[in-house]
Amino acid sequence: MALTDLQVRKAQPREKAYKLADSGGLYLFVAPSGARSWRMKYRYADKEKVLTFGPYPLVSLAAARDQRDAAKLLLRDHRDPSIEKRKRKMAAYAAAGATFEITAKRWHADQTPRWSPLQATKVRQAFERDVYPVIGFLPLIEIDAPMVLKMLRKVEGRGAIDTAKRIRQHVSAVFGYAIAEGICTVDPAASIGKALKPIAKKGKQPAVRTIDAAREVLLLMEDTTSGPLTKLASRLLALTVVRPGVVRAAKWTEFEEIDWDDPAAITPNAVWRVPAERMKLNMENKDDEAFEHVIPLPQQAVEILHAVRRLTGRSAYLFTSVRSSRHPMSENTIGYMYARNGYSGRHVPHGWRATFSTIMNERAIRERRPDDRAIIDAMLAHKPKGMSGSEMAYNRALHMDRRRELAQDWADMLIVGLRSADALLSGQER
Repeated sequence: MALTDLQVRKAQPREKAYKLADSGGLYLFVAPSGARSWRMKYRYADKEKVLTFGPYPLVSLAAARDQRDAAKLLLRDHRDPSIEKRKRKMAAYAAAGATFEITAKRWHADQTPRWSPLQATKVRQAFERDVYPVIGFLPLIEIDAPMVLKMLRKVEGRGAIDTAKRIRQHVSAVFGYAIAEGICTVDPAASIGKALKPIAKKGKQPAVRTIDAAREVLLLMEDTTSGPLTKLASRLLALTVVRPGVVRAAKWTEFEEIDWDDPAAITPNAVWRVPAERMKLNMENKDDEAFEHVIPLPQQAVEILHAVRRLTGRSAYLFTSVRSSRHPMSENTIGYMYARNGYSGRHVPHGWRATFSTIMNERAIRERRPDDRAIIDAMLAHKPKGMSGSEMAYNRALHMDRRRELAQDWADMLIVGLRSADALLSGQER
């Protein structure tokens, strides 16, 4: 029997929720709180579903029946009323301005506190350069996989294969954010990963393989006309064997257990703590403190830091740009110095890692210390396959004493015959 307006008005809350049936699957749902809403039970594709029309009295009995009848017409045309309702909602969002650019900027703002300033800037610049001009003005529900792929093909076309893959990940994250917000239901970027060009495997970085050759690289570079900051950055890179980008963007806040007021102080516990966000990691690990890289610093590295501090101690970065002390050194500065002075194709800044690995592993074999191999890998921040972040952090901490010994041995071998860091800073001849 159909409901009357009087029955609906007098429906009172009970201890448990209950329903007052009307007709054609329509019913009034009464919650224990007293809230009342119109709902319709129906079947679609052999599944029982529920469609909500809105709260009473905002939606009257007559209006609820009209919506029920409209839903039945959709069912007669083999269309799911719930899906059609969702489409209407998304169209309303789009009409209100839910374009890709607007949504991406909201996503970026939400992610920024989790990222380093450098990461946030890189993502913003990539979107402004490659994404917004192509799909930024489009409503999310109008963007499909071919559109996204065509956009990424342009990025690949200029040889930026790795950049195209990163942009796809970020675009996919924006759609994931939009799906959670109820703006759209499909992520067109998720299905095109395998359609992108594979990243070409890089050959081995050119690197010298003996301690004499390694020492000669530093000697020659430090006798050039390059600026003292570039030479000191090159020496710190050789001593710590991190990736060049980690050195060039190093910040003073990352160094610990150093007495900055006494350059002559012995610092047996000095370390460089590189945040996970600055390491070469999968995106999901960049917020995990377990993946930070803690580097035990030999005394020669501490001497470099004291020398550099006299130049840039008031800046955030150790190695500042020649254009602005608020920005780090250019990523190509050290490489250009090596190339200009005869080492193009023979030894590159990244090659210090291979140099260190080769020399120290051969030394471990000669000294019959097989356990050093894993420790050398840890010093290079190599993550063993299948190892969790917490396990990796534990293993690194466990071997810190031996890592410090190896770091000091490496420095003692490498710096033989080189000027002091202070002499290098002042331009004093050997």
